[in-house]
Amino acid sequence: MKNLLTILIALTLFSCNKNDNEADAYGNFEATEVTISAESNGKIEFLNLDEGMQLEKDAVVGQIDTVQLYLNKQQLIASKSTIYSKSANVLSQRNVLNEQLKTTLIEQKRIKNMFDENAATKRQVDEITGKVKVLQQQINSVETQNAPIVNEVKSIEVQIEKINDQLKKSKIINPVKGTVLAQYAEPNEITAFGKPLYKIADLSEMTLRVYFSETQLSSIKVGQEVNVSIDENEGTKPYKGKISWISSSAEFTPKIIQTKEERVNLVYAVKVIVKNDGSLKIGMPAEVKL
Repeated sequence: MKNLLTILIALTLFSCNKNDNEADAYGNFEATEVTISAESNGKIEFLNLDEGMQLEKDAVVGQIDTVQLYLNKQQLIASKSTIYSKSANVLSQRNVLNEQLKTTLIEQKRIKNMFDENAATKRQVDEITGKVKVLQQQINSVETQNAPIVNEVKSIEVQIEKINDQLKKSKIINPVKGTVLAQYAEPNEITAFGKPLYKIADLSEMTLRVYFSETQLSSIKVGQEVNVSIDENEGTKPYKGKISWISSSAEFTPKIIQTKEERVNLVYAVKVIVKNDGSLKIGMPAEVKL
């Protein structure tokens, strides 16, 4: 009887330990993968990257040939200078007419004063007034001639800005800090706008997507710390994680997570952020304990 009682106690303790060690959720690690594509057409002059390489944000990792863009820009600059010289001639005429108008206005004022004092005739007043109007019309005509020249210069300036933008985009600049996961192009290859060059992801923090049952929802919340573990040799390796997102809708348990019987259950996806010490990889399985 005593031996039977001892066996029952041992079985009870074993059962409790098994339940305590059982994970509350299972899932796989993932990261936000960014595919960097070419923003210009041409030959890749250089591409300083390799799979597994750590890249900083805004680092220049490559260059696409810009010879044709540079030559087009120089041609536009020369055209702009030629058009400016035409405008300079027109503006020079306008300046001469403006000086003549100033002198004529002074003369008009003097004659009007003389007319008020009966020292000038009405004919003199009319002549000087007519002369002022003629000069004003000539100035307006010259400014009208200059308007299309100005518009042509503005058009060329817009074209130059477009080329400057293309020159800027010919530099391959890494947009996010992370690790190169895959390389799709090599130096001296011809690339085109939108063609993938490499894939990168920030692996310093990994996202563990796990699934909880409806009955477990009341036990979790955003910002809550949880225990995460991965398989290591014959045991497990622990990590601290924090819940960053909880799905608002249920879904069937993914096939990769549980047994065939349990896949018919409805569960809620949850994202857990985990600091990566270098051991965590994309797609690696892990479990969560509350």
